[in-house]
Amino acid sequence: MVLDPPLAQPLVGRLAVIGIGLIGSSILRAAAARKLAGTLIAYDGDAAVRARAATLGLADLIAATPAEAVAGADIVILCVPVGAMGAVAQAIAPHVAPGAIVSDVGSVKGAVLNALRAHLPEGVHVIPGHPVAGTEYSGPDAGFATLFQNRWSILTPPEGADADAVARLSGLWSAMGANVEIMTPEHHDLVLAITSHVPHLIAYNIVGTAADLENVTQSEVIKYSAGGFRDFTRIAASDPTMWRDVFLNNRAAVIEVLGRFTEDLIALQRAIRWAEGDKLFDLFTRTRAIRRSIIEIGQETAEPDFGRERG
Repeated sequence: MVLDPPLAQPLVGRLAVIGIGLIGSSILRAAAARKLAGTLIAYDGDAAVRARAATLGLADLIAATPAEAVAGADIVILCVPVGAMGAVAQAIAPHVAPGAIVSDVGSVKGAVLNALRAHLPEGVHVIPGHPVAGTEYSGPDAGFATLFQNRWSILTPPEGADADAVARLSGLWSAMGANVEIMTPEHHDLVLAITSHVPHLIAYNIVGTAADLENVTQSEVIKYSAGGFRDFTRIAASDPTMWRDVFLNNRAAVIEVLGRFTEDLIALQRAIRWAEGDKLFDLFTRTRAIRRSIIEIGQETAEPDFGRERG
């Protein structure tokens, strides 16, 4: 998979990325590959990460402070844990240029919008965003330029947001290969609760349950892991700080979806207990169709073992 050729003219004069993990470093790589910005600036609160980003050549400038990173930037993208958004917004607020666009990549949008608007001054366009893309890896070395290719990037502009600013941010994500969708923060948080947050919670829980079983040793769990459990462990290997903040900041939607999931799980338990094979077959048939639909729209591969290399 490759990106389109570089643009003749950059879309953004100065693009600042705060947080140089998987998503932040991928944005920098994608922007550099297509020459989407006249100047790329990056900052991370960890000095070792800044040093590594400099070694990798991820930006034209690795800023020493958040203030230096956002000074004169046309677009600022915050790639930090959801729980840190307020503190970062407060740190950059005095230094963001009027008319600049400030966005983010967190998978919770209502809480992020409130945190950013609480600290950023009037005249700054706050347009939260969420690229629905990623891996279980983190850090500046984990990123790659094609991470967003044919993946969805959801923007959740607040009511009354500047249309030109939304279009500029949308154009940047499109140029990085993403398909852009606009929705309200509230709807985003409910959709992601069912498609991402609760599945992660289930993965964390089932892997923890397996590790805690008294009559199955941890070595057996590792040695005899079947395909389903291996997929759970891949999800459960995701960044713990990020996911802690996701659940704390999207509590209402997650609890709502967990309630429905719990009811459905009890119904499934009952069907197994009473050997109601027709109910099990109907459920498995419906869920198989969902899997096929995801493959058909290009959001997953139909290759054996989910496209994983053998060896």
